[in-house]
Amino acid sequence: MRTLTTAALITVLASLAGCSDSESGNDDQTPDDRLTEAKTSFDEAEYIDFTLSTDNLPDDLEGLLDARGTGTHEPAFTGEVEVQTALDVKAPLIALDGDVYVKLPFSDWSVLDPADYGAPDPAELMDPEGGISSLFTATEGLEEGDSERDGETVLTSISGTIPGEAMSAVFPSSGSDDFTVTYTLTDDNIIDSIRIDGPFYDGSDDVTYTINLDLDGDEIEIEAPI
Repeated sequence: MRTLTTAALITVLASLAGCSDSESGNDDQTPDDRLTEAKTSFDEAEYIDFTLSTDNLPDDLEGLLDARGTGTHEPAFTGEVEVQTALDVKAPLIALDGDVYVKLPFSDWSVLDPADYGAPDPAELMDPEGGISSLFTATEGLEEGDSERDGETVLTSISGTIPGEAMSAVFPSSGSDDFTVTYTLTDDNIIDSIRIDGPFYDGSDDVTYTINLDLDGDEIEIEAPI
């Protein structure tokens, strides 16, 4: 009995160890294959919960600090954003049909242009042609990293370079230099998170944005507030 128990323990430990190295269960797929599947999953998701945030926005820059909420491929978005200006502003925001509505403190809903703050239209981040997922297949020099277990989920990192031209289509204020990116994918090639570093604000220091995603967001109705 003791021999059987020891053998079982060794088997379990070996299995767990295998999840922490580069063996992700996708050995027959290239990083390009995996990100192509990740794009398909993203583009087919109905409601996507996401956060986009940075901790290193230069003090003298007007820009996006944080955006969090739910987006659809209508495209539409509802949530909350925080922008850095002379005074940091956090406010509810709805984006739909090319319009972006914000409810600033002590005021009613109004229309704004995100470009005034160097930010993209949050709804357009869901666009398969010019949104977040378009970056997956535009990334060059892909390299698959190690895999790690997060609870019952095995996550694998894939890093590469996003050309400035591809990024500017998503983030219009960005510069022309390349960006470095690390994607984190599940074993089913579902995108879990993205970390991007580069010239998001042309002429300023590089900024790092982290995007956390959940492709199984709750169904939500998004309507224009005015």
